Amino acid sequence: MCALRVIVCRALYSVSNPLLRTTIQNGSVISARDCSLAGNKRHALRWDLTPDDIRTATDGLINRVKAVYDDIGSLKIENVSVENTLKALAHAKLDYASSLHVLDFPQYVCPSKEVRAASTEADKKLSEFDVEISMREDVFQRITALQNKLQDNLSPEEKRFLERLVTLGKRKGLHLSKDMQEEIKRKSKLICELSIEFNQNLNEDNTFLVFSENELGGLADSFLDGLDKTANGRYKVTLEYPHYFPLMKRCHNPETRRKMETAFHSRCKDVNTAILEQLIQLKAKVADLLGYTSHANYVLEINMAKNAGNVSDFLDTFYETLKPIGIKERKYILALKKRECLMKGFQYDGQINAWDLPYYMNQVEQCKFAVNKDKLIEYFPLDVVTEGLFGIYQELLGLTFTPVEHANVWHEHVTLYSARDTETGEEIGQFYMDLHPREGKYGHAACFGLQPGCRGPDGKRRLPVAAMVANFTKPRKGWPSLLQHHEVETYFHEFGHVMHEICSKTTFSEFSGTLVETDFVEVPSQMLENWVWEKEPLRRMSRHYKDGSPIPDNLLDKLIASRVANTGLMNLRQVVLGKVDQSLHSCPDADTAEVFAKHCEDILGVPATPGTNMMASFSHLVGGYDGQYYSYLWSEVYSLDIYFSRFKKEGIMNPKVGKEYRRVILEAGGSEDGMDMLKTFLGRDPCQDAFFQSKGLIKSQKTQTL
Repeated sequence: MCALRVIVCRALYSVSNPLLRTTIQNGSVISARDCSLAGNKRHALRWDLTPDDIRTATDGLINRVKAVYDDIGSLKIENVSVENTLKALAHAKLDYASSLHVLDFPQYVCPSKEVRAASTEADKKLSEFDVEISMREDVFQRITALQNKLQDNLSPEEKRFLERLVTLGKRKGLHLSKDMQEEIKRKSKLICELSIEFNQNLNEDNTFLVFSENELGGLADSFLDGLDKTANGRYKVTLEYPHYFPLMKRCHNPETRRKMETAFHSRCKDVNTAILEQLIQLKAKVADLLGYTSHANYVLEINMAKNAGNVSDFLDTFYETLKPIGIKERKYILALKKRECLMKGFQYDGQINAWDLPYYMNQVEQCKFAVNKDKLIEYFPLDVVTEGLFGIYQELLGLTFTPVEHANVWHEHVTLYSARDTETGEEIGQFYMDLHPREGKYGHAACFGLQPGCRGPDGKRRLPVAAMVANFTKPRKGWPSLLQHHEVETYFHEFGHVMHEICSKTTFSEFSGTLVETDFVEVPSQMLENWVWEKEPLRRMSRHYKDGSPIPDNLLDKLIASRVANTGLMNLRQVVLGKVDQSLHSCPDADTAEVFAKHCEDILGVPATPGTNMMASFSHLVGGYDGQYYSYLWSEVYSLDIYFSRFKKEGIMNPKVGKEYRRVILEAGGSEDGMDMLKTFLGRDPCQDAFFQSKGLIKSQKTQTL
């Protein structure tokens, strides 16, 4: 994580109810049943709830949804119908999804520690309810009876919804004995509870280190001016992204970098290592009870990849292609390190350490591509980037964004926007922007779906709502918030998820927005990252923060050329994480620190720092990506195929292609298989050509379709 940008893009933790909850992203704070806390589908959401409000609303939601399940479970088998079973479940699901996130989202963003704690407790209670409701054998029997009863009188999405319910019921073990069901239920509840604790520990971590000015050599004055100081004038450096990554890339002092990297990858180490290793054991046991050889095979069954063998082949192919590039890049970095050690009088140890990697990868960009990052950052003030990003997305997708005045928000720095179709003027969704760090806030960049974009019981579309949460540097006296180019890329990526959420036009909340196969969910957002590597879009999102002047052509050309910098090591890092994830979730138990260290050494050629455990802060493994981290590389293959085959070919700002993309990919959500959407948009089967071309790699073997 210290060397590569790893972005959490969906749920923060897995949840247990396949019928109702699936991930943190599929819900909202608006009730399909006129929930008093949320208002109707056109009104802003409430974020001023007290801990007592949250507790009361949680109990009310549970009782309301349970009543629907009780009604369905009491039906005579011969009387089940689309209306009293399928649609009743869909309406209850929408009610739950629409009321959920006013309760569980505040734990990640609310300034009040008491409210965050109440939200976390609500999350735990709702997660237990998820398990209970997802394992209602009486309801499952009526769903399967309905499937057996119906023939061809369902719409395609209704049929898909019914098949999904049956499949997920079987994946919960509802076809097994009562004793086995009870054991699965107990373990599933514990998995939910531990996953929430894992993330709560990280969210509440406020570790900081103290350094002298000399120890922070190489860092710009603008960075130092933004740091708090101790009483004796030393600098306090937190482990938040705006502090950690600039320091790791720019600080000349290797001992300072070592201390920071050690602290960063020791966050919550003891408690979260124990939690993670217990989770691995529990998930393996549940998979075994359900008849699967591993948890990895269990989760992959409903993904595009289908099984762990296909994932292993995919990652091995990438490793073999990237291996010789990685060897060359390591040799170059070692040469840079040796030269710098000689010049500055540091001891040269002949190896690349974890705290060296981001620093010397940054040096590669400067030496090989002459990218002056101190100069470059001056052209990316946050307000200018936001203006350009909004303009590009609006033009491309046929949308218009306007701020909502006097909106109810959870913090004064949060803004709510309304998105309308430019041609019709119809409001299609709303989104919040929460872009700066603060104590107790979720520490990564993420999109949270808050309201599904699907039809309600009245047949009308519910207004989808999403939130983009990030941790960009705060503005301060004399300095606006300035972004590094990789942060601009992060911004484009996460906002791509926001568009996926608010453009959704599905019948059922089960398929709204980003509720697609996990190894497809990154495709839309990764595809939109490409705009930050093209001249025209870069000009639209950049101006010097002092005089408004454009980026000089030579600096822009060097930046674009640097896209292939460190290609081998960056992608090998993703292979490491993908293989670690597969290894951990293919065994009944594991020493997480040991597995991570082994793969880092064997694949990346960079040892993990002794005494650390990056896995203890790797929230993907408890956030819906367990057994599925390969999805980032897998999705990137598809996203680059889309970009180069359609947008690059027909015009990167071509509104015709953009609107087709919105209709085929974004609006469909998960109502169709990812592969079918790809084939429709591409007009053919996808292939790997664009991926290797964009990375500056020459693929030796014949191009293969995926």
